[in-house]
Amino acid sequence: MNVFDEYRRKLRTADEAVRVVKSGDWVDYVTNLGFPALCDEALARRRDELTDVKIRGNLIFGPIRTVEADPTRTHFHYSTWHCSGYERRLCDKGLCNFIPMVFRNLAWYYREFLTVNVAMMSVAPMDKHGYFNLSCATGVGRAVLDKADIIVLEVNEALPVIYGGFGESIHISEVDCVVEGPRRELPQLPPPAPSAEDTLIASHIVPHIRDGATLQLGIGGMPSAVGTLIAQSDLRDLGMHTELCGDAYFDLHEAGKLTNRRKTFQRGKGVTGMVFGTQKLYDWVDRNPGVVVEPLEFVNDPAVIARHDHMISINSAISADLYGQVCAESAGLRQISGTGGQLDYLTGAAMSKGGAAFICMTSSFAGKDGVRKSRIVPHFGGDIVTDPRSQAFWIVTEYGAVNLAGASSWERAERLISIAHPDFRDELIAAAQKQNLWRPSAKR
Repeated sequence: MNVFDEYRRKLRTADEAVRVVKSGDWVDYVTNLGFPALCDEALARRRDELTDVKIRGNLIFGPIRTVEADPTRTHFHYSTWHCSGYERRLCDKGLCNFIPMVFRNLAWYYREFLTVNVAMMSVAPMDKHGYFNLSCATGVGRAVLDKADIIVLEVNEALPVIYGGFGESIHISEVDCVVEGPRRELPQLPPPAPSAEDTLIASHIVPHIRDGATLQLGIGGMPSAVGTLIAQSDLRDLGMHTELCGDAYFDLHEAGKLTNRRKTFQRGKGVTGMVFGTQKLYDWVDRNPGVVVEPLEFVNDPAVIARHDHMISINSAISADLYGQVCAESAGLRQISGTGGQLDYLTGAAMSKGGAAFICMTSSFAGKDGVRKSRIVPHFGGDIVTDPRSQAFWIVTEYGAVNLAGASSWERAERLISIAHPDFRDELIAAAQKQNLWRPSAKR
């Protein structure tokens, strides 16, 4: 049987395909642009026939119809590895649970510990050889599909085809059902406009970047601000090795800064695990030999990251305490995002020859009550620790950048207070004294 005959034999409507789901099953929606919207809608229509169907996903931008159709969570129970803004709101409503994970461990978790009865994933159309490209969700996709008892692929012609070293495709012979539907335009997710504080933070980082460095940029306005400043700088021949490729990399490419020519590993290739942003980004990565997408178990492996000399990792955080612990995923007990790959890149960049990892945040923020609060706090009291103090490196606010690597407890407190908002420095010093983290000769 040729691949097109096999394709036609496995072709189903979404309503037909989701008949494979049974009560009590574990169903996986993979991640971001791999979200199978048509199958999710069809599964939601089966709500009253099913109970206790447990669904996993992460960084899904919504809407998730199975979740919204079942506010009692009797029929469908959704959990995420990493919250998008949409999934965060579901968590706030009690409609989503969080699964703690560092991204490099994802394939290991699925391979050794998890059950996947049915995996559903949106993919690019099958090629003449019988392969479907996993596109923007490659970093997560293959590990999930490999563990699934039943695989349902949902074809979307709008998805870019992204080349990969391995793990970027699946053959029709491995698939149980194929669902076609109308072309569904991809979500447009432009980075937030950087604030004045973001730009100041970026200005403290850019002097630490040298020609030929390889960059990992996280999500948010601040990494975008770094990208903007680099694009306007004299830096040359930068490389990309990142779990997530967003618009900042396209902008660096357009400015002639991103060439990958001086990478010490996978030279000439910008490497990523996932892609989401705007249409200009999707058009850039589509069939581009200069961009490679690979599984996160490889892309986020600290040993792989460390093979890039002068690896620069730039990520955002929510808060830090005087011990050097970093929270990048919760506000108190409220889940905001997830560990993701921040700890992976903090570790890998520290192992890199000439590398550095920067954790960035504004020095203060206005709470819902309008009262300004410090992001540098005496100690955590319920916040989730994303990065342990034993791996603390550069911490940056709009007031400067300090290196905590190898620093004693009193040095950490002194350095962090020096980049705290001036309005909070005296009370932080008082707290440091109470916690035996301050010495009389320390600078004020």
